[in-house]
Amino acid sequence: MKVAMLSFWHVHAKDYAKQVNENPNTEIVAIWDEIVERGQQEAEARGVAFYASLEELLANPEIEAVVVDTPTNLHRDVIIAAARAGKHIFTEKVIAPTLREVNEILAAVEEAGVTLTVSLPRLNSPSTLAIQEIIAKELLGEITLVRTRLSHNGGISTSANPNGWLPQHFYNAEQCGGGALIDLGCHPMYLNRLFLGLPVSVSASYGYVTGREVEDNAVSLLQYENGALGIVEAGFVNAFSPFVIEVHGTAGSVLYSEQDGRVMLRTNKLEEATGQWVAYESLPEANPSAFDQWVAHIQNGTKATENIGLAVDLTKLMEASNLSVANKGQVRLDSLQK
Repeated sequence: MKVAMLSFWHVHAKDYAKQVNENPNTEIVAIWDEIVERGQQEAEARGVAFYASLEELLANPEIEAVVVDTPTNLHRDVIIAAARAGKHIFTEKVIAPTLREVNEILAAVEEAGVTLTVSLPRLNSPSTLAIQEIIAKELLGEITLVRTRLSHNGGISTSANPNGWLPQHFYNAEQCGGGALIDLGCHPMYLNRLFLGLPVSVSASYGYVTGREVEDNAVSLLQYENGALGIVEAGFVNAFSPFVIEVHGTAGSVLYSEQDGRVMLRTNKLEEATGQWVAYESLPEANPSAFDQWVAHIQNGTKATENIGLAVDLTKLMEASNLSVANKGQVRLDSLQK
């Protein structure tokens, strides 16, 4: 399948290009970039065609699919144009920063009959799958709280990187639609949604440790009808902050941290785990990557239904968090403009 890369704006664009090259069913044949010089350099390095015009690239019938890594504020226009041109679409998260834009994109995808998949990679990791197993076995009882955290040091000044290692355009509010939460916090947010479902309302608080125009320190509180709570944390200003998942319930708790890579369980539903923490040893194998799943969906004529459902809810939660900070209050998800 002949694939075009649409922009190298995102820090993960080269990772996705690598996945295209490593999948035996796909190859990069063309590149477009909103910054011409960057696109030309990537095309020359890869020995493929560069298109200065997105319309011209999408008009090429030999190109069957595209990988979208543009600035977030261009997602709506670029993805809709690709869909209308009949191209299958793999995109970096989020689909778009607002629910209204997402619904416009999904309508265009549905009308065109193309396959869309969003990169939500931590859905496929053994730790996530193990926690899903534990919840499905009802070992935690009724879930009352989920806490998920992902943070790194990308905004911290060092001698090697005085402005931090993240590209400076990651602090551009117009291009990104936000900062640490919409970029890095997407991962803990969709995991919280996976484990606890969709909340009724959201309250968020953002910090600006390095003084940029977008947040580099963020917490979002998800509130549920039954009294459960979800806590999502993200940041660009922590030197050593492991990725963490905590799921707590009326009968037990499960903890995961990249600090030691172990899923730890304590529950009164299992005799061997009563009163003590035990390692959950039967970790499932990782699922195929989101990219490989996308290719398989195209080949099999299927749709990434669960992936898209979670991606839509992710945008709802991100939009509600941004509105909560802007309005200094709680935002109900059913109040979002559709």
